[in-house]
Amino acid sequence: MNGPDPVRPVLDPIDRLSEVIFGLLMALSFTGTMSVAVGEGDKVGTVLMAALGCNLAWGIVDGVMFALTTAVERVKRLNFFEAIRVMPLAEARRVFLSELPKDVRLVTSEADAESIVTRIRSLPASDNRRIVNIRDVRAAVSICLLVILSTLPPSMPFLFIDDLPTAMRASNAVAVAMLFLIGARLGKYMGRSPWPMALAMAAIGSVLVVTTIALGG
Repeated sequence: MNGPDPVRPVLDPIDRLSEVIFGLLMALSFTGTMSVAVGEGDKVGTVLMAALGCNLAWGIVDGVMFALTTAVERVKRLNFFEAIRVMPLAEARRVFLSELPKDVRLVTSEADAESIVTRIRSLPASDNRRIVNIRDVRAAVSICLLVILSTLPPSMPFLFIDDLPTAMRASNAVAVAMLFLIGARLGKYMGRSPWPMALAMAAIGSVLVVTTIALGG
């Protein structure tokens, strides 16, 4: 007897790690301008809250765009299957092959494609025409939370260190360390050594830090 289908997370590992990276890069960008803003008379707390508000806005935008692109891909997929059902078999086979990734197409014969197309045509048409579902909403909320939460660790030094330059460097160090760890996770997810990706992500963060320092941050 087959067991119940496993519950899939609303975001795959690449999506989750990518959103955290996005939030950290945003954090590095706004903490790099902290000295300029404070030098113009604003308080650190005021600038920090403004920056967090900016990331909140970007998190919402990112979540909405994820839901939108997911809906577009879903409609495209539904239209593709409907077209496959009504096309002549030879044309349906050709269209199916043309939509496959190049590396998959190279190992898929016309007989294989015709067999799959025949099975698709034998399936009943789906009655579910909902473009956006609750899973998409949960994914959008998760993205928004990931972007926001990823900015919190680099923000902490500004709450506990009074000296602004010291707080900025501590914040930068936290962000770069987090990028290093996330890069390692990405490397492991790719099935390779974690170190090259970890070093690459840390290097990207370091370049941002050096750039903001050179520009007066």
